Amino acid sequence: MIDIKEKTAETIAAIRGRTALEPEIGLILGSGLGALGDQIGKTDGSADPRDSAGPCVIPYGELPHFPKSTAPGHRGNLVIGRVPRAGGKVVFCMQGRFHYYEGYSMGEIVYPVRVMAALGIKTLILTNAAGGLDPSFTPGDLMLITDHINFTGNNPLIGPNAEDFGPRFPDMSKVYTPDLAETARRTAAALAIPLREGVYVGYSGPSFETPAEIRVFQLFGASAVGMSTVAEAIAARHCGMKILALSCITNLAAGLLDKPITAEEVTETAGRAGERFTRLMTEILKNI
Repeated sequence: MIDIKEKTAETIAAIRGRTALEPEIGLILGSGLGALGDQIGKTDGSADPRDSAGPCVIPYGELPHFPKSTAPGHRGNLVIGRVPRAGGKVVFCMQGRFHYYEGYSMGEIVYPVRVMAALGIKTLILTNAAGGLDPSFTPGDLMLITDHINFTGNNPLIGPNAEDFGPRFPDMSKVYTPDLAETARRTAAALAIPLREGVYVGYSGPSFETPAEIRVFQLFGASAVGMSTVAEAIAARHCGMKILALSCITNLAAGLLDKPITAEEVTETAGRAGERFTRLMTEILKNI
């Protein structure tokens, strides 16, 4: 069996065979939020002199050991390139992620994070679409994740420890890096974009939560719930990466409104919030 170090080396070789760019920031885009990836390499008509070849776009299916993204609103492309409006920073941008509910193992879900770490990326930005647990939230709100609760019933670090990536028992007292969170707050304030804050609950899915489960999460002190992000954050923390995470609140959770929740509503709301999200993320990238 090929070990994780050999697998990541094969994936990295495939990436480096397609681009000479060295990404400095990792970015995982959630449901309906992939439009930010379209901004990578755009220069409003004038090419960046440091990157005459433009961005590199690789479908996940062309990368060794990468799963395929099957969730709605996830394009399934890796985009590596500069973000001109963010000072030309080079990003490793995933237009879509992998979820536990798709049938992937936790190791497969966090595999891209380990590839990023092996590439030398030190900063990871995670984004997702989430249900709001706070009745004051409005669909389309953006929320800074300050902490999380792992309610998936699993952990990506279970099994033999990947010693090349991190310690057996990583500290989780500050998963989300305080200075990155402060950068996000300052950036949002400067752009006059309201930024909520709260704790995110990771839920396995694919069924949406019941009203009883939502009441439990509220008692836990959580503000949003979704089906991603937590495993990636744990793996990134294990690798010693700095982490920033943002949710787009796409709906109020079960029991807060007297109507059913649909995947279409989630994707559509995230799409409508896309302009504000892209503007905020671009400026955050610039300020990191």
